[in-house]
Amino acid sequence: MFIPEHVAIIMDGNGRWAKKKFLPRTFGHKQGVKTAKKIIIAANNFGIKNLTLYAFSTENWKRPKKEINVLLLLLNKFIKEELIELNKLNIKLKVFGDISKFNNNIIKDIEFACNTTSKNKGLKLNIALNYGGRQELVHVFEKMLILNIKKPTEKIVSSLLYTKGQPDPDLLIRTSGEFRLSNFLLWQLAYSEIYVTKKLWPDFTERDLKNAMIKFRERKRRFGSCS
Repeated sequence: MFIPEHVAIIMDGNGRWAKKKFLPRTFGHKQGVKTAKKIIIAANNFGIKNLTLYAFSTENWKRPKKEINVLLLLLNKFIKEELIELNKLNIKLKVFGDISKFNNNIIKDIEFACNTTSKNKGLKLNIALNYGGRQELVHVFEKMLILNIKKPTEKIVSSLLYTKGQPDPDLLIRTSGEFRLSNFLLWQLAYSEIYVTKKLWPDFTERDLKNAMIKFRERKRRFGSCS
């Protein structure tokens, strides 16, 4: 089976999953973290080289404060508790987005985890935190002004993105049946194949990831050409 080099996932539907079970939305987020762990391991086993997970967007600050606090607690707990496992699996962690908005303890834990796994040669795991595609592009424009770049090229822009040094996603997976990008990797997803499933994120399984990869293999990628 042809393996996509880079898979990006919009992990959507935690709240709806909980609501269907008459449970608090926060319970859905807890289950979503468990699913993320399983999919990270599955991606590593399948031989995917780069995996990007959309964990917390710049728009998520609009949610109730209690839900935001639980989300951040879960994300921080994941980064701290899974560090040993990430190293064991030779996974390199990268967190991108405007993490300056988080408290100092979370920032220190993120930096420690990224530094500790920086020499690992296996799966590159990107977690997008306080991330927005438009915010990322503004960040790139600001860098170009600082560097006095007067004639930007696609290569220059790509070199200034959070994902610099990694290929653009071959495959974007979105759960919960929604057909939108939600301000995710707006530059990088220009030619990505998109796979949408109605399954809510907590119900997404290793088999679902494999099915998405099979569908990806069946598509003919032309990149604008006729052949």
